[in-house]
Amino acid sequence: MGNMVAGWGMLIVETIAKVRRAYFIHQKPIKAICREFRLSRRVVRKVIRSEATEFHYERRQQPLPRIDPWRDQLDGLLLENEGKPARERLTLIRIFEELRALGYEGSYDAVRRYARVWRQARGSATAQAYVPLSFAPGEAYQFDWSHEIVLMNRMPVTVKVAHLRLCHSRMPFVRAYPRESQEMVFEAHARAFEFYRGACTRGIYDNMKTAVETVFVGKDRQFNRRFLQMCGHYLVEPTACTPASGWEKGQSLPSRKRGSKTRSATFASGYLPRGCGSRAMTS
Repeated sequence: MGNMVAGWGMLIVETIAKVRRAYFIHQKPIKAICREFRLSRRVVRKVIRSEATEFHYERRQQPLPRIDPWRDQLDGLLLENEGKPARERLTLIRIFEELRALGYEGSYDAVRRYARVWRQARGSATAQAYVPLSFAPGEAYQFDWSHEIVLMNRMPVTVKVAHLRLCHSRMPFVRAYPRESQEMVFEAHARAFEFYRGACTRGIYDNMKTAVETVFVGKDRQFNRRFLQMCGHYLVEPTACTPASGWEKGQSLPSRKRGSKTRSATFASGYLPRGCGSRAMTS
């Protein structure tokens, strides 16, 4: 059986064609064909009787002599590592070293191959479908911060910019501040609602510290008391996104990174130092 498997592994389309021609055209016996092409009798008979021009060998089960005894421990390490935040996750080298510390004597390549198959199976089992979000007029708005670099007296200064955007019309409101303190959050909301001439029934936020004190499992949050007072004043229901799930907003806001570009916004002076007046910015 081992010779047949080895033969099938080396049996290509050209060899199959040569075997068929040797038997059916040149009338060579099977023994001579085996000697000429270095194939086993079983392989040559299979080619002649099947009348196929191509064969595929698929291994039904991949033997893992080194990994099998440590599969449970490796699954546990991979599952634990997957549940950690992105910045705290271990590399495969670190996971391999921890498995070695438990007594594993196999190679790193075996761990790497097993981890790749494990992730593929895990991904197909936990695949999620995302439905495009739609919002009614006045239903919701989004709020977030970004860091921008502006010129003041010909000197570059980093400012914090509050972004509010209506989810239905996508109309933006942008206002710059020197910090991201809670007072600036309240002032930005007051200015935005004054600009929109009203407030929506729901506000969508990232888990910023000025609004969320504790993140629980799922959508449960413990909001800041003063932040809830502001939402109660404007009759707004606050909603926090799941960490690392930006698609829940339905649309994107400018990046929080320094130097990100702000497009189509009303740029007001806010609490900026004197000399940085109000002006409109267009894309």
